[in-house]
Amino acid sequence: MLSQNSFLTGQLSAPCWFVGSMTGGADQTNRFIDEGLWEHDFDDNSRVLAQVRSMQTGERIAIKAAYIKKHGLDFETGGNTVSVMAIKATGVIAENMGDGRRLRVHWQRVSPPREWYFYTYQPTIWKVTPGDWKTDALIDFAFQNKPQDIDRFRNDPYWRERFGTDPKEHKRFRWARFYQAIADGLVTHAADRGRLIAFLQELQPSVENLDLLSGDQFADGSKGFIQDIDPFTLFGLFNRGIKDSNRRAIAAALAQFLGVEEALPESFEGIPVLNNQKSWFFPYAKNRDPAQIEALWQVFQSGLSLADADTEQAIERFSRDFDAAMGYFGVAWNLTFGLYWCRPWCFLSLDERSRSYTRSYISEKLRLTIGRNGPKHRCSAADYLQLIESLKQRFEEPDFSVHSFPDLSLEACSYTASGTDTDDDESADDEAAVSEVDDTPVVEPVIPLTPCGIDDILADGCFLPPNELERILRRLRDKKNLILQGPPGTGKTWLAKRLGMALVGHLVQEPQLRSVQFHPNLSYEDFVRGWRPTANGGLALHEGVFMQMVKGALEHPRQTHVLVIEEINRGNPAQIFGELLTLLEGW
Repeated sequence: MLSQNSFLTGQLSAPCWFVGSMTGGADQTNRFIDEGLWEHDFDDNSRVLAQVRSMQTGERIAIKAAYIKKHGLDFETGGNTVSVMAIKATGVIAENMGDGRRLRVHWQRVSPPREWYFYTYQPTIWKVTPGDWKTDALIDFAFQNKPQDIDRFRNDPYWRERFGTDPKEHKRFRWARFYQAIADGLVTHAADRGRLIAFLQELQPSVENLDLLSGDQFADGSKGFIQDIDPFTLFGLFNRGIKDSNRRAIAAALAQFLGVEEALPESFEGIPVLNNQKSWFFPYAKNRDPAQIEALWQVFQSGLSLADADTEQAIERFSRDFDAAMGYFGVAWNLTFGLYWCRPWCFLSLDERSRSYTRSYISEKLRLTIGRNGPKHRCSAADYLQLIESLKQRFEEPDFSVHSFPDLSLEACSYTASGTDTDDDESADDEAAVSEVDDTPVVEPVIPLTPCGIDDILADGCFLPPNELERILRRLRDKKNLILQGPPGTGKTWLAKRLGMALVGHLVQEPQLRSVQFHPNLSYEDFVRGWRPTANGGLALHEGVFMQMVKGALEHPRQTHVLVIEEINRGNPAQIFGELLTLLEGW
């Protein structure tokens, strides 16, 4: 009896796995159940392989299918789409093959599949650990056949603005439904923009503030009406510094053209607007790369796909398109709020007009880092998506100050930053390389920075191939920690320091990049914090190197700080890290 109870306790405290069933482009649920197995076809995805290898015999597993729904639900959605996860089978892992690809599973079909709402996950493998009310509810739903408490999820701070049972709760951002519908309507014009241009030409004489469309300059020296347009510039026509009445007039005409039935916004709170002097996401035709507008349409479409289906393939496509578009003239930080307009519940706005407030709010108030590993020291797709994921997790915390991207955008506009944002590159864009030092007071000269990236590491003599270095850096950005293993004298410390500089983006020294060597006698008091005797016979609290770096990071939240630990295997982790062992891994 004791052993049975122990087994049951262990099973209830162990993680549960929710996995997809699409391989080879087809749903394999029936085959998996009939053959008593589960497998995937992500042969080159090291993260997925590691996840599968970590699955243990006896742990519970379920086959899921994640998607979104807007109609046919048993609760009021306010016109918003709802994330859904259908549970199609449940089981227990009988054997892990150890190859990172295949499992033996005792399956039990769930017929018909049961639909779970709100708290879902699109990627193929989701590890769910008991202990939080959301995870406990999901596990009980999937494996104990218990019903979902829909109202509790609807009224959770993260979902309340869209789905709350109190109608007053989700009135602030009603504009989001209209904006999303406009984006959906524009998708149908991605391949052929001729009708869009004709519509704009017809609209211009009858509506104010559209003169900017006649200001294009062509290679033959002539000027005239634009001959092509991207979706973000089109959105910007009613999201500039113009009167709300004009914004509504332009938005209404566009909605009628696109067949949008959602009501016009009553207010535009929480919506970033373009600088009237920089309302295009592209340069004049005479200077424009012919591929630029097409690239903007591509990132627009892949952004919508990612918002609707957060799969590995959607992430990869969006990341490629985002990084490509970010490098073009006239795009810059504006790309992030173009995405925010299209899917405000899914994307973060770091708009160029108000980003000094937004970024200060994120870094100073929320204590989150905005990565700068993209073109011209702006964020890359990896930086952007990492920040989005970090914020989404914080949004779910009841005591967090904001609970959605519209909420954050609105709060950031009224936030008073502690200093001046010194990286304003509105006028620089592609015409000059921008050298910047975050948090440098305006009374001090800007120190020229020496860039450091993968090419620089290779030029210094690194023998690893570029794709391996990129993979290592990506893992370091995602997980925040990295262990280099190898024989003595092979250059681990040398590479660790250069990877740290590449993470920062330029050559740095203390206090941004520091190193410490572990040894058997090193203690928590040495590394983190502890009391030390003073000369007068008293005790003083001494800050170890770890807390010194933490304080530096808090004082300069826009800077990246890297700690290199040498000989980590010689130290006693429990003795040195203490409770930090459970806190160091990145979310």
